Amino acid sequence: QVQLVESGGGLVQAGGSLRLSCAASGRTFSSYAMVWFRQAPGKEREFVAAISWSGDHTFYADSVKGRFTISRDNAKNTVYLQLNSLKPEDTAVYYCAADHVLSSWQSNYDYWGQGTQVTVSS
Repeated sequence: QVQLVESGGGLVQAGGSLRLSCAASGRTFSSYAMVWFRQAPGKEREFVAAISWSGDHTFYADSVKGRFTISRDNAKNTVYLQLNSLKPEDTAVYYCAADHVLSSWQSNYDYWGQGTQVTVSS
């Protein structure tokens, strides 16, 4: 079993940057694909970015491609999401999730964090 704790959210002006972290418990973190989703008020939760267990493969939602970067440090049991050139429409609760299979489908992921709020002011 994996427990996930996100951090790094906050309030930032449009055009600014944040780095989110997701710390995982357990010795088998390096065997899990990791993903970030987000949920804006009144909207469905949506895929943001994913990374394979090795870090060799990443993919992104079109809406964040070129602005967000996902990475991981298996020695620290942590996955990161660097958010650059933030826009008001990026405002959401950001969740990390883990599973052995790399996917952008929410139903694929069994382990979820509690979320961290990102608010981008215009």
